[in-house]
Amino acid sequence: MKYIFVAGAPGSKWSSVVKNIYWSTDIDHTDYSEARTYWHDAPGQLELMHTGAYFDPGMEFDLPEDLESHSKEQLEKIFDSAFSGEGIRIVKSHMFSIHLDLIRRIWPDCPIVLVHRDDDACLGWWVKCGHFNITYPSYDYYFRDFKTMAQRIKQENLGIINARLKYSGLSPIDNLGLAGILGIEPPTAEYSQNYGQSDVRVTVI
Repeated sequence: MKYIFVAGAPGSKWSSVVKNIYWSTDIDHTDYSEARTYWHDAPGQLELMHTGAYFDPGMEFDLPEDLESHSKEQLEKIFDSAFSGEGIRIVKSHMFSIHLDLIRRIWPDCPIVLVHRDDDACLGWWVKCGHFNITYPSYDYYFRDFKTMAQRIKQENLGIINARLKYSGLSPIDNLGLAGILGIEPPTAEYSQNYGQSDVRVTVI
């Protein structure tokens, strides 16, 4: 298993799901830098939420919108450009939500973590977290404006719902369960997340 793919709409709290498995000893952390972090106080206190590389059109790691027009080798070159170490690489993109059949077909041995919240909850949380003032990653190019953001959240959530129905998958209740499904060493005890309490639905396909 080379990659763990993660898909979730903006405001789905997918970054918190990633953060709470990211520091497993089985994960390649070389995509981390201070410049690739974002702190916000939406949970009630200032917390580090965005960690490591994000892949989407117009972001630092620019992912083409027409994924189906690119080969496995071309896409892996983009993914791998964020990393330089050993271990499993977490690759996260909002856009994966509308290309899940493609990801499943090209990398059948790599799990996909789907993170879902209702459309309105996603949009409201994204606004609370800073909306277009979020410093990393930049949402300006691909999401453009508030109306486009709302449309993309709806489209991406629909892609996740359809994939959950098509592929079934496993739904852990917390980050330790997610680590177990993924077959990675759990992170240290300071990283703990109950998905029900966080109001997120996590499924691995």
